[in-house]
Amino acid sequence: MMDLLKFLTCGSVDDGKSTLIGHMLYDAKLLYTDQKRALELDSRVKGRNGSLDYSLLLDGLMAEREQGITIDVAYRYFSTDARSFIVADAPGHEEYTRNMAVGASFADLAVILVDVSRGVQRQTRRHIRICNLMGIRHFVFAINKMDLVQYNKKYFDEVVDEIGRIITGFQVESSCSIPVSATEGDNITDPSQRMGWYQGKPLLAYLEQVDVSAGQKDEAGFVMPVQRVCRPHSDYRGFQGQIETGRVSVSSEITVLPTGEKARVKGIYQGDTAVEEAGAGAPVSIALDREVDVSRGCVLVSDFKGMVSDMFSARLLWMDDEPLVPGKNYLVKLGTKTTPGIVMSVKYKIDINDGTHVPADVIYKNEIADCQISLSEKVVMDKFDRCKVMGEFILTDRVTNMTSACGVIKHDLRRSDNLVWQETDVTRQMRAAQKGQEPRTLWFTGLSGSGKSALANALEKRLLALGKHTMLLDGDNVRMGLCRNLGFTQQDRIENIRRVAEVSKLMNDAGLIVLTAFISPYRQDRENAREIIGDGFVEIYVSTPLEVCEQRDVKGLYAKARRGEIPNFTGISSAYEPPVKPDIQVDTSACTLEEAVDQIIQHLGID
Repeated sequence: MMDLLKFLTCGSVDDGKSTLIGHMLYDAKLLYTDQKRALELDSRVKGRNGSLDYSLLLDGLMAEREQGITIDVAYRYFSTDARSFIVADAPGHEEYTRNMAVGASFADLAVILVDVSRGVQRQTRRHIRICNLMGIRHFVFAINKMDLVQYNKKYFDEVVDEIGRIITGFQVESSCSIPVSATEGDNITDPSQRMGWYQGKPLLAYLEQVDVSAGQKDEAGFVMPVQRVCRPHSDYRGFQGQIETGRVSVSSEITVLPTGEKARVKGIYQGDTAVEEAGAGAPVSIALDREVDVSRGCVLVSDFKGMVSDMFSARLLWMDDEPLVPGKNYLVKLGTKTTPGIVMSVKYKIDINDGTHVPADVIYKNEIADCQISLSEKVVMDKFDRCKVMGEFILTDRVTNMTSACGVIKHDLRRSDNLVWQETDVTRQMRAAQKGQEPRTLWFTGLSGSGKSALANALEKRLLALGKHTMLLDGDNVRMGLCRNLGFTQQDRIENIRRVAEVSKLMNDAGLIVLTAFISPYRQDRENAREIIGDGFVEIYVSTPLEVCEQRDVKGLYAKARRGEIPNFTGISSAYEPPVKPDIQVDTSACTLEEAVDQIIQHLGID
């Protein structure tokens, strides 16, 4: 018997994916008696004139049965005399593309269905490209619904020619096109008597014999991302994880990345059993012969050709309802390491139809794009084509905790290796001690007209009177100089706040107390600023109501925005996201300026 085959069925909506797999299981007698009986009863309820609805074997959700569509990925295990299989039946609707991508990430082979009567659809093209992105190199194209075209070879050949043009240039190790009818059962388990012109194997027979190991690269070296440090007692410290590539044995020398420390393996345990060696796929606990700094996210390696970097170029599938805008901060999960990261730039997006590179600044849901990503620290990584587990990642939105994208690493950006933070003899602590104060950034946020600038100005005067050294960065002033080239789109607002945060950090290093007065409407941007600045960041929410701000309208901006003369105006045509838990909250409509300053001074503990 050959090895287990993990395969995916995908394609456009209503191309017959669930029906095909259900018919395969039924004809191959791979169903239990109760499953077969339930299928017959359910098919009667759906009113199909006595014919079986094979898709019901895979579509288990109530909503799927009601609508006759696949929504989530359905996994099914089955086995024949020749091979064992795990199939992931993926949805075809564009809305559920993210679910299809999850199924593709686990598969070794993709069975892509095409309705011969409709030809290759846009979603079919998208699924092919996602499969290629996820590292699938073996494809079967099931040209379905041949019964609708009277099993005419002409229509089959037209679809096959179009598929050939799509996959040209892809990394494909094996490809096969099979004409089938999922409802009638042609060429699924047995050769069709109605398509004598097709001399190839039926689908199940092909899947039983296809060798998905052919063409796979030998991922040289031992790689084990550390998932957990196990210390049941003081005499044992083990590093637990799954070996992804290579083998390791007792006495082997390994390297701990990213630190580069070396040690020898003292013991290997699988469960509570000591073993002399273990290979890829084995969950193990490894003990070393000396104490080294290892925690979750580190990687134990030997003969590893990967990289340690904090910047890389990647290709990703965007899955979030909110568009991808460069400059926004995400959590990047790579291996077992999760670290903050920023999409620095979008190089281009890929046209689903012909694969051409299209210039783009913003990426929308279900689009594929090449981007450059910067991390907050150096992590272990590798090219996806060389080591899959260290070359794939996901992006998670830091506010909603939603998985925003999945992607693969193309290469690291070596510019990061040429940059080293220059430590100076005069430190931040020395500069702060000279001034007799604790450096801080007091970040005022609120709507236009809320009183941010007036309050920050009054507070700076009070701090000056107390002998403190300060610098006030006002939104308008900064935009007239440092950020003069930026507009008011979401992307420019993000970059505006990033620049201000970086300048504030440098001024904090100089020992100054920095006051910033910016609308900074996006919650995520303020969190990014907090991360850049670090200790000493104080978020002050000037929560003056919109109606009061509009009544003040010192600059006449609200009136212009109401007339449509100012696009992207916060509070009118652009959203403001108030802080969830600000360090200080002040409403200038409910107290005097002096009272507000007193409140802030008291909270900061400055005297």
